[in-house]
Amino acid sequence: MKDICCIGHITKDKVVTPDHTVFMSGGTSFYFAHALNCLPPRIDFSLVTAMNVNDKEPVEEMRRKGIDVTLFPSRHTVFFENIYGDNLNDRKQRVLAKADPFCISQLEDVHARVYHLGSLLNDDFSPDVVAYLASKGKVSIDVQGYLREVRNGNVFAKDWKDKRRVLENTYYIKVNETEMQTITGFTDTHLAAMKLHEWGVKEVCITLGSKGSLIYKDGIFYEIPAYKPHRIVDATGCGDTYAAGYLYCRLQGKEPMESGKFAAAMCMLKLEHNGPFDKNIEEVERILQR
Repeated sequence: MKDICCIGHITKDKVVTPDHTVFMSGGTSFYFAHALNCLPPRIDFSLVTAMNVNDKEPVEEMRRKGIDVTLFPSRHTVFFENIYGDNLNDRKQRVLAKADPFCISQLEDVHARVYHLGSLLNDDFSPDVVAYLASKGKVSIDVQGYLREVRNGNVFAKDWKDKRRVLENTYYIKVNETEMQTITGFTDTHLAAMKLHEWGVKEVCITLGSKGSLIYKDGIFYEIPAYKPHRIVDATGCGDTYAAGYLYCRLQGKEPMESGKFAAAMCMLKLEHNGPFDKNIEEVERILQR
């Protein structure tokens, strides 16, 4: 049995910023797995993904790096265009292609203490799939995909109808400030965290960009600072890096405050370059000591 199994599509991404345009692989599963792979192997993890097999080079590269990847064939590979303005906390997205949703039959032989679901579009994981995984372990969800409505290729934030069925089977949740407001209707982070807990979530992580993050567990709020990068190059995948760092620590028995700070330090290092997190734990610890 694995400690963590991340399930989600690997994407083809076009990232546009005021300074440059780059093409790269992406998706929650991609950034999450690379981040965990850079840390000492104190927890055992695997990745389950789906994409058009003609686009499988990112999977082969991850396997060469020692990441345990199961690849299911899909008719298409998810293709995103991410457009950032001067404020890198905000982005506009377009979906140029989508992959097939995950189904229970694909996951029957997958066993882990925690299943981290990297939703990219709102039909990636049905409530039945989430309930099935919750019957085998703890479910961790990055909700971004559940809130994505695609109209004419453009992505808009929208609440989703099955959220209560999904959240009642969710142990960990990671949302940003916009997603928090869309789901709960609250602009106050404390009220939003308590509402998510009321709906069934045991641990709530709310990322607030340059303002840090908030963790809520067992009636206690943990205010996590943000660490300022020397320069901001690429914010894509920062939330996934945060989730990887947080779960990495929590599954070793570390408390939410320590886990959140570790995750925030990883995000700072990730912001300073394109692509997934590629530093080591010594660099993360230097940020924490500073």
